[in-house]
This record gives sequence, C-alpha cells and structure tokens, in this order.
Amino acid sequence: MRFLTACAALFLMSGNALASGGLSCDSEEDAPARILIEAGMTRGMGSPLFSFKGSVTIADTSVAEDLRKVEFEQQHVPQYWIDMTALKLRLYREREGDKPHGYVDIAIETQPRDSEEGTYGGAYTLEVFDMTGDTTGEGKTLKLQGPMSCFVE
Repeated sequence: MRFLTACAALFLMSGNALASGGLSCDSEEDAPARILIEAGMTRGMGSPLFSFKGSVTIADTSVAEDLRKVEFEQQHVPQYWIDMTALKLRLYREREGDKPHGYVDIAIETQPRDSEEGTYGGAYTLEVFDMTGDTTGEGKTLKLQGPMSCFVE
C-alpha cells in the first residue's frame, strides 16, 4: 500500500514539471532597439508567466539614458496572449525617481512560423515618452519598430 501511495505521489509531483515550459524572444542585434525576453510559462488555463526577465536597449542616443536601457520584470507585463495562432506581449515601465514623467511601452505581435514548431516571427512596436528637458510642456515621443523572433517550448 505504501508503495502505491509513493508512486501516486511521485506521479502527481512530476505532473507540475511536465506542465511548464519556457518563452524567449529576441530582436535583431542591429535593430533600432534590442529586446531580450526570458520567462517560464505553465501550460494550464491562460498559460501564466513566471520568472519573467526582459530588457531593452534603444540605439538612438537622443533618448535619456534611464529610458534607453530598461529592465522589465513580471509586474511590467500588463498583457500577453499565446495560442496556436499568435503570441502577443505588452511591456510597460515608467521612469522611477524624481525626474519628470517618462515611460517605455513595447507591443510584440508574432505568428507561428511553419518551418519549426514553437517558433514565432513578427514585429515589435516601441514607444518612449519623456518629459525631461521639454520646454513646451508636451513631452517628447519616439516610436520605433523592428523584427522580433520568439520561441516557446
């Protein structure tokens, strides 16, 4: 009886390991912005993300340094969607500290590639807004786009 109970416990514990995978996304190195994303993902209802880490480095040096190189964590992912027809991800982070308002907003939209299971291709749209140094009181906005590749396992 103990043997059966132990087997059942091992089976149930291994189910969690089998029910998770990973998500990674990468823009091209020479794109206007370099975006890197790594996350764990469950395979249950809604495919929740966990252990999310992301970063963006914007090539345009006219963007303030604190908005040009930004790190993202789980709380900076307000929306995402993944299914057999699309992988969409939204990242948003506001400037921290005492400087005037600023933010980085990234929307990633990809579709499955036929060439290899688990691969997605598409594009990102990035918007940077910055009130620093603006004399008009309206702020400065930069919009960028580039190719994006993602892999889901």
